[in-house]
Amino acid sequence: MKKIIIAFVVTLTLPVFAQQKKSVPTEKQKMNTFISNLMSKMTVDEKIGQLNLVTGGEATTGAAVSTGVETKIAKGNVGGIFSLTTPQKIRKAQEIAMRSRLKIPLIFGQDVIHGYKTTFPIPLALAASWDMSLIEKTARIAATEATADGLNWTFSPMVDLARDPRWGRVAEGSGEDPFLGSAIAKAMVKGYQGNDLKAINTMMSCVKHLALYGAAEAGRDYNTTDMSFDRMYNEYLPPYKAAIDAGAGSVMVSFNDINGVPATANKWLLTDLLRKEWGFKGFVTADYTGVSELVAHGLGDLKTVSGLALKAGTDMDMVSEGYLTTLKQSLKEGKVTIAQINTACRLILEAKYKLGLFDDPFKYCSEDRATKEILTPENLKFARETATKTFVLLKNEKQTLPLQRKGTIALIGPLANTASNMPGTWSVNADMSKVPTLLQGLTEVAGDKVKIVHALGSNLIADANQQIWGTAHGRDIPRDNRPESEIIAEAVKVAENSDVVVAALGEASEMSGESSSRTDIGIPDTQKKLLAALLQTGKPVVLVLFAGRPMTLTWEQANVPAILNVWFGGVEAAKAIGDVLFGDVNPSGKITMTFPQNVGQIPLYYAHKMTGRPLGDRPWYSRFWSNYLDVTNDPLYPFGYGLSYTTFSYGNVKISNNTLKPGQQITVTTTVTNSGAHAGEEVVQLYIRDLVGSSTRPVKELKGFQKISLKPGETKTVTFAITEEMLRFYNSQLKFVSEAGDFKAFVGTNSRDVKEVDFKLVK
Repeated sequence: MKKIIIAFVVTLTLPVFAQQKKSVPTEKQKMNTFISNLMSKMTVDEKIGQLNLVTGGEATTGAAVSTGVETKIAKGNVGGIFSLTTPQKIRKAQEIAMRSRLKIPLIFGQDVIHGYKTTFPIPLALAASWDMSLIEKTARIAATEATADGLNWTFSPMVDLARDPRWGRVAEGSGEDPFLGSAIAKAMVKGYQGNDLKAINTMMSCVKHLALYGAAEAGRDYNTTDMSFDRMYNEYLPPYKAAIDAGAGSVMVSFNDINGVPATANKWLLTDLLRKEWGFKGFVTADYTGVSELVAHGLGDLKTVSGLALKAGTDMDMVSEGYLTTLKQSLKEGKVTIAQINTACRLILEAKYKLGLFDDPFKYCSEDRATKEILTPENLKFARETATKTFVLLKNEKQTLPLQRKGTIALIGPLANTASNMPGTWSVNADMSKVPTLLQGLTEVAGDKVKIVHALGSNLIADANQQIWGTAHGRDIPRDNRPESEIIAEAVKVAENSDVVVAALGEASEMSGESSSRTDIGIPDTQKKLLAALLQTGKPVVLVLFAGRPMTLTWEQANVPAILNVWFGGVEAAKAIGDVLFGDVNPSGKITMTFPQNVGQIPLYYAHKMTGRPLGDRPWYSRFWSNYLDVTNDPLYPFGYGLSYTTFSYGNVKISNNTLKPGQQITVTTTVTNSGAHAGEEVVQLYIRDLVGSSTRPVKELKGFQKISLKPGETKTVTFAITEEMLRFYNSQLKFVSEAGDFKAFVGTNSRDVKEVDFKLVK
């Protein structure tokens, strides 16, 4: 009898236990239930309100500024705010939201592009480090500081592939290569978002700008693009997809059109590609007034374009307020559906849920964190170290660098004594009181045995209006209104009484970045006259080049003994420049955009396709072959180029097997020896070429890189694995395939100076 009772109990309890275990909701189910319950209580006006993103007014990148923000928040007509910082201000705004009918918290965004208060080098410079762990850490520190100051959403990373240095926003991206750009996109997203978006020190990433923004015609910002699907899928789209695959929580739409349809209203882009093909689950925001700008694109009035944008898949309207003011009427007229409004609203509410804002709307409003976790000594130390790894030594004739710590150094140029230009474009949160000038930084690093003397030497730009445009957003450089000849003569006199000249020349920080396109990307003429005069003194001259883009430096390369490209290095740039100039750190940066000889070569990039009439080894100029009358086809500095204070010698490339099959791998190996007198770091680069394909293929494609450290005389073996997956590309039917046939692998110090080996893919 007892056995029967026990069996009966077991028979009853096991199914009940199994049923209870199965019914435990997942986090996703909890989120869906919570948001469904919330949305069931929301009016249409409140749902549309969640789609409205307004500016707090601290910093803007457009002509329009949001008005009546507090009143709209109280009515539930605002979903998020950007360009509002500090725990106090954000708490005040959030408190207003918490007094609204449904108490839905706001999301707070900002352009945290290359650091927050602790600004790091501009993204193009960070890319030159070729160091993914370093780049990820810069984003991690940026997220920690930004969330300590109340923010929880960053409009970064910008992953637009760019091959036209006239476009100012190349400063914000990673350069011309999709493989490297994809690796950096992943590192940035991981750095911002970490492993838990609900953590107090992580923030949601917004990858931008989808898509093809970096291919704006003529390099003119906000301009149109026109591109084949072959180029789009194989070259321009991969970094966006890499960011999505890394888990980016949101996407920002680009300003340009794609296949004739502006991105903000492009259903193929935002629904078919992004959501259906790539599986993106987050929300999409317009860029600054991107919805209302559809009117100027010629798509209709504000009501019409707002409906088009919503139906295409743009969930949030930044600043335009077209959604707020027209969607309800469009709903009544049947131009949009409640399902489309619900979908956009849900995605935005999900983002807030994932950030933990429904649990604690004020979780990012800790004044204690703001005082303890921003601009810490540890962060500043890392910023200084990071900057040194981004500088690119372009030339070093007769070992002009590093400088010796003795004698007199003349520091000359309009960028020598300006703190505000050191952090670079998009350093909107930088505390300029914490930023030393190059004069201050160099003086500190040089020590007591070096005398540093200073002269302005020239204005930034001869034209006063252009200088104003190039020093916007408070990056002023006071003008000297004396005759140009007198300013230069003064500097020459200072140089003549010195042992070496450091010329701080190039671009001011706002000569690159958004709305800063240039047709002449050389050093401005008045600075160039100064440089020529300094060279005529016979003193050794070091050009410390400030730049937010590749520049045309053909004359400088021919005439200046040493050129160190320091980009814009962030809050600790000045000291970092000193560290490298005096040899405390050996420069190891390598450029990620090709430097042209002149602007007429643009677009110029290493992974070009082969013409049917390639110049090859024929002499320049050869008629009826693909070349120019007035300049060679070669770049001034090729992709991946960068010198060191030491030298590196490469051995021959060896391959483990000349045949590769799917599911297997082969390896290519080389040795690298530090053949110089200084310890240094080298970026060893792997490129592959598909020799015969159903579609034309690039002459080289980056497929791997390793950064190694070598002591003088030390040799290291570097090995790269090659798999069939690495050889895949989108064919003419947009199928991601590999094709059997002949390939070449190249290994070297840059895209030009390589050694090669052959192999076959066999299927």
